[in-house]
Amino acid sequence: MMKTGRLAVQLRFWICPLGIGLLCPPAWADEAPAPVDLVDPFVGTSGDHGQLTPAATSPFGMVQLSPDTVPAQHAGYDYQADHLLGFSHTRAVGVGCGGGGGDLLVSVGYAGDTAPWAMDKASEQAGPGWYSVRYGGGIRADLAAAGAVGISRFTMPRSGTIRVVLDPRHSYTKRHSAQWQKRKAGDMRGSMSAGTVCDQGIYHLSFAGALSRNGQTVKAAPISLGDERQAYDFAVRAGDRVEMRTGLSVVDSRSARRVLERGAAHRSLEHVRREARTEWARELARVQVPGSGERARLFYTHLFRVLQTPARIDDADGRYRQSDGTLHRAPRGHHRYSGWAIWDNYRTQLPLIALLDPVRSEDIAASLAELYLAGKAQWSTQNEPFITVRTEHAGVALLDFRRKGIGGFDAAEILPLMIKELDALPNEAPDQQIETAYDVWAAAELASDIGNRPLAASLHERSLRYRTMWQRVFKEVAPDFDVVKARGLYQGTLWQYRWAPVFDLDWMIDQELGRARFGRELGRFFDQGLFNMTNQPDIQAPFLFSAAGQPARTASLVREILDSPIDHWYTNAGKRPRPWHGRSFALHPVGYADGMDDDAGGMAAWYVWASLGLYPLTPGKPEYVVTTPAFPEATVHPQGGAPFRIEQRHSTGEGQTATWNGASLPAMKIDHRALTEGGRLQVASDQAGGGALPPVHR
Repeated sequence: MMKTGRLAVQLRFWICPLGIGLLCPPAWADEAPAPVDLVDPFVGTSGDHGQLTPAATSPFGMVQLSPDTVPAQHAGYDYQADHLLGFSHTRAVGVGCGGGGGDLLVSVGYAGDTAPWAMDKASEQAGPGWYSVRYGGGIRADLAAAGAVGISRFTMPRSGTIRVVLDPRHSYTKRHSAQWQKRKAGDMRGSMSAGTVCDQGIYHLSFAGALSRNGQTVKAAPISLGDERQAYDFAVRAGDRVEMRTGLSVVDSRSARRVLERGAAHRSLEHVRREARTEWARELARVQVPGSGERARLFYTHLFRVLQTPARIDDADGRYRQSDGTLHRAPRGHHRYSGWAIWDNYRTQLPLIALLDPVRSEDIAASLAELYLAGKAQWSTQNEPFITVRTEHAGVALLDFRRKGIGGFDAAEILPLMIKELDALPNEAPDQQIETAYDVWAAAELASDIGNRPLAASLHERSLRYRTMWQRVFKEVAPDFDVVKARGLYQGTLWQYRWAPVFDLDWMIDQELGRARFGRELGRFFDQGLFNMTNQPDIQAPFLFSAAGQPARTASLVREILDSPIDHWYTNAGKRPRPWHGRSFALHPVGYADGMDDDAGGMAAWYVWASLGLYPLTPGKPEYVVTTPAFPEATVHPQGGAPFRIEQRHSTGEGQTATWNGASLPAMKIDHRALTEGGRLQVASDQAGGGALPPVHR
């Protein structure tokens, strides 16, 4: 370090003595790279280990501009692939089924040399907001994206005639339609519709594009290749730069053109890339953790994934479409979002956004409320504005937002619509009964919060009717307890769903099983390898020990899952004859356990929470389980709120303990409001972390 840097650190300690240092940056702030430079977009992009891509995108951006490879995984890309079809503009982030997106594929190659082209994998690079690779004998592709605009630039290595092909029918789901309104190279406009993830509904999207060479509009006439594919042939010289600029809109193609003109028409690729970097730098800096090694890189890489969904869908003039296809305008200063995977991420990702960015969360809450106003479906409608997976538990998410002081919707207006939905919820299989009970509980709590006590009492009684089933099915271990999909379950076992009623934990722990039996049988669940980290139904289970008075076991398990190779026995379809053994989270293209999808930031958020030593055990209750953080210290800067610091301390022989601003937290829990008012959370434990991580399973 230069002397000036060392002096700056010394001055900070002089200005920020012990006791008021909470308001000052940590000593390592000037020494470590910026969080944005620690992100590795290739994590989770190999095989069925995350279903992620190195897409160029900005926080909550519609455009996810990424290569489409041969072979491909769910989102059109596989790190191990070495051939390229082209580059498309959208994808759902780390979801299952066949993925979603792939809209408007752009392919550029020399005449007579058709896709797929060989990739120069050694040249492949990516960072927040950009991607680059050489392919096809030396063509260099550079991608940048911010919000709803993307730029694809192709630098040509030699003179010749090239062909640019645009395919609006390319998709990872069923393509329902694709139409062109304008086909000139300098003014392309069209619209597309395709199946949402798992083809449960349809989303509709419009685009506008402009093709140029060295900054000048290409004059080539469009050539129809059939099936709505359009080609443009023209001559280039060595070093020429061919650019495809694209804007997306959920309104119509004319609005997409305005998006393009406002966002990319007169700005260079470098400008868009810098804009995206600035946005990412701001968002990622909401949490500061020390160092620049593997642990910090994993942390910021996963925070990067958390902040990609849902997508902002309103245009610059505020117009957008709701999930029934109707046109609306967001209030001035506010935005609207779409691209939901709520069943997957309401447990972790949405609560993390609520903590870090309550300002944006207000608009996300308003967008969730509008699902009800538009006629909410369990998965998705036939008129979705953007790629959506499913919307179960939106009511739980709204309750959670509201109890954390986040507005954006009229609870009295939305509550009757939530209640109306309850009658249509599936309520047959054991897991369905638990999940529906959670939604009923959320409606009951919301009714209580707005002062409707008779309705709250009626709904509370209804929410507890699942208990009879739980006693019959889950209380005593049966021969089919370790069978995936037994008794109609969704992607899990009875063992894994046994711990699902987090909204009714006090009954389960203190009344139905008793604290001793609960802890003993939860221990058996982990000791016998029955836990499944690759899917959401039981990801809260490690934190249940703390709720049952065994915080040290929670700390031990969380550290093991964060850092160590473990046995992974389960797939969504069944139990493996032999486990896949490896890290659940690793700084590697094989970034997740085999078969583990990130699921729209759901798993990435789990990693962030666990690394901070906090966990939202029951969305809808504004409190967090406290456990040992993975870093010696971390500072969180919520948008518009006071910062708080989390510090790791070695145990003094009293086991797992925690204090908030010096006051003991005997239950190892802390309220959301307390955190956001600022202070210091200190956790003492024998589970001290921060050391080197073991090698990744390859």
